[in-house]
Parts: sequence; structure tokens; C-alpha cells
Amino acid sequence: MFEETLFEHTDDKKSELIDFLKKEGIQLGIKVDKGTKLLPGSDDETYTQGLTDLDERCKKYYQRGARFAKWRAVVKISKNTPSPHAIQETAWGLASYAAICQQNGLVPIVEPEILMDGNHSIEICQYWTEKVLAACYKALSDQNVILEGTLLKPNMVINGQDCEKKANTAEIAKATVQALQRTVPASVPGIMFLSGGQSEEEASERLNALNSMDLGPRPWKLSFSYGRALQASCLKAWKGKPENVKAAQEAFMERAQANGEAQLGKYKSKSGGGSNESLYVKSYKY
Repeated sequence: MFEETLFEHTDDKKSELIDFLKKEGIQLGIKVDKGTKLLPGSDDETYTQGLTDLDERCKKYYQRGARFAKWRAVVKISKNTPSPHAIQETAWGLASYAAICQQNGLVPIVEPEILMDGNHSIEICQYWTEKVLAACYKALSDQNVILEGTLLKPNMVINGQDCEKKANTAEIAKATVQALQRTVPASVPGIMFLSGGQSEEEASERLNALNSMDLGPRPWKLSFSYGRALQASCLKAWKGKPENVKAAQEAFMERAQANGEAQLGKYKSKSGGGSNESLYVKSYKY
């Protein structure tokens, strides 16, 4: 949820939204960062804001029923980036956020996202993914974050959107798992991938490959925390109209089931009716 959602009511105004969700057995999570800003002295790199009052906000969110949180940091690949400064800022900011969350009873989802922007190869993406993740876990250790009480939300290792040579599903799965094996401690219980502009079908197929291919030891749960690749068909069906609610629910459940099967390595291509339409947005913000 965003902060305002944590204080909303159901349409009939009879109960708070969080109470309705709790009755359905849903665990509440909260996005606690305040977006990105330009990192001074950099080549259009960013840092994530929101640390100043995070401790007080986390206390408030916990009291409202939230039990986990997420914080998005963004890294881009170009001729001059990512810079050591940006990597350090990303890692230290994520670790500070995680430490504050744990101090206040929330499970932190650590999200260092390498954008799909650019023309870099899958090999370049793997190199920088490993550098960023290694820096993050060094910072998490330095700030005494309990890794067993965290989740990681990374990008899959994929070539840049404008790269002429497109990696296939098997290549993406191999590079992604190898990057994780080299950097993520076994004490981290789960890795929940972001979709990052992949189509719905691509995101499901690639998650399935991560779990079904023979890629060596994977001591963590490999699952999904998709935004666009989970919601696109649902929003397209709904269009904000009450008469479309049932169709939207059905579209959402199809994608949820498809990705649920994929995190078990049991997804059959197209079984969830997912779209191959690109969901890529340059310099994506939310």
C-alpha cells in the first residue's frame, strides 16, 4: 500500500479497508520511500529520499497493522553509470531503511532496481547486478540488519531495452541465478523479483525458468513481487468502471495463478492468458 491507502475505507464506508483485508487473512505492507531525487554531481543518477522521519512513520504504520515494508532504489546503466557514489548511496540507503524497519517491527523488502533503460548486453547487466547486490549486503551487514528477517526484490538479469541482441529465457535465468549465487547470502529466505517492464508473459515464463531449470543451488525461495506484470490486464479490463469489476478480478486471478505456478516451476506458457505486450516505460517512476 501507499500511505494514504492505509487510512482508506471500503466503498460502503462501513469499515476501514485494512480491517476488511485483515478479515481475508491478508498481510499488510507499506511503501515507505518518498521517491527519487537527482544525485548531485552525478550523470543523471538518483538517490531515494525518506529516511529522515522513517522511524516515526514506521511506528505509525505498525500500529495501523502493517507488518512489512518496501523501499525502491534505482540504478541505471550507461557509459558513465552506475558510479561508485551511486552504488554506495543505493546500498547505504537501503541498509538504513532496513535497519529502521526492523527496529520498529516491520520486515523490510530490499529493492535495488537496475533499470532496463539502455543498450547494454545481458553480460553488462549481470556485472552491475552483482556489484550492486554485493554492496547492498555489505551495507546490510555493517548496519546489523538481520538477514533472516528481510526479503530481496531485485531485477532479473536482462539486456537493455535498446540492445540489438535479445537474451532468451534460458540465458536470463542462468545469468540471474548466477548473479544471486555470487552475492546473496543463504540466510536470506526469499527473493521476490520485480517485473521491471517485462511483458506479463515474459515475467511468468522467466520466473518459471528460474525455478524449473537445472541451475545449481538456490537456497532462497524465488518468487514474484510484480507491479505492471501482475496488474496490467486487470487495469485494462477494469478501466475504473463498476460494471467491469468482475472481469478485472478474473484477469487479476489469471495472472496471480500463472505466477503462482511459475514460482513452483510448473507454469505452462500461455496458460494464464498473459499478454506479450511490452510494459516497458523509460525511467519508470511511481
